[in-house]
Amino acid sequence: MKIILIIVGVLAALAILGWIGLQIKPKSFQPFAEATAELQTVRLLKGLPAPVERFYLARYGENIPVIKTAVISGRGTLKLSGVILPIRFRFVHEAGKNFRSDIDMTFFGKPVMHALEVYVDGHGRGVTPGGVDENEAWFDQSANIRMWAEAVDWFPSILITDPNIHWEPIDENTALLVVPLGKSQDHLIVRFNPLDNKVQFIEAMKYKNADSKVLWINGVWMDDGRPWITMNVEEILFDVEVHDYIRAQNPPN
Repeated sequence: MKIILIIVGVLAALAILGWIGLQIKPKSFQPFAEATAELQTVRLLKGLPAPVERFYLARYGENIPVIKTAVISGRGTLKLSGVILPIRFRFVHEAGKNFRSDIDMTFFGKPVMHALEVYVDGHGRGVTPGGVDENEAWFDQSANIRMWAEAVDWFPSILITDPNIHWEPIDENTALLVVPLGKSQDHLIVRFNPLDNKVQFIEAMKYKNADSKVLWINGVWMDDGRPWITMNVEEILFDVEVHDYIRAQNPPN
C-alpha cells in the first residue's frame, strides 16, 4: 500500500510539474533589425465590388499602401494531440509571392518542437513533428491558400495593388478573391461584416492532405470544427528586407 501511495504521489507531482511547464510563456522571437519603412501609397481602385470597396475605405481610406514585405510575430497556444502548448510564431512574407512560417512549441518557456512551412516560387515545404511534406502539388495549393488568407488578415492592400489578383462580386456582403496558383488560379470567398465592414470569414477549399480537399474557414478545417491555434500578434513590420530570412535553412532565434 505504501508503494502505491508513493507511486501516486510521484505521478501527481509530475502532472503538476507538467501543468506548470505549460503555463509559462516563451520569450518572443528576436526583433527584426529594421523598422517599418515609410510606405508609398496609391489611390483606391474604382470598380471594386461594393463590400470590398467599403472594406478598403474603412481600413485605409482613399490612399492604399503599397506593401512589398511583411513580418508578423507574436505568441499564443497550439493544440497538439489534445495538449495545449504555448507557442511563439513568426510569419514572413514577400507579399503575394513567397512566405515562411516558424512556430516554436515550448515547455517551461523553452522550445521543444519546431514547425516550419516555406512557400517559395510556387512550391511549398513543411517540416513538423508529424513529418515532412514537399514536392507535392497538393501541398503547394494548401500553402498558396494560406499565403493569401494571411494577406487578407494582415496586409490586404496587396489584394488590390497586385495586378495578378482581382475581386468578383457575389452579393452585398460577399466577394470572390481570385488569386494565382502556378499557371492557373484559385479562389477564396471573403465575407464582410455589414456592421463594421471588416472581414468576417475567409473560406476556401484547401488540401488537408494528399487525398482530402476540405472546406477551410478562418484557419479552421470544417471536419475538425474547432480552432487548433490561437495567436496574439505583438509586432508587424512592413517593407523590411526578408529575402534571405525566408530562404534560410535554420530556424530563427
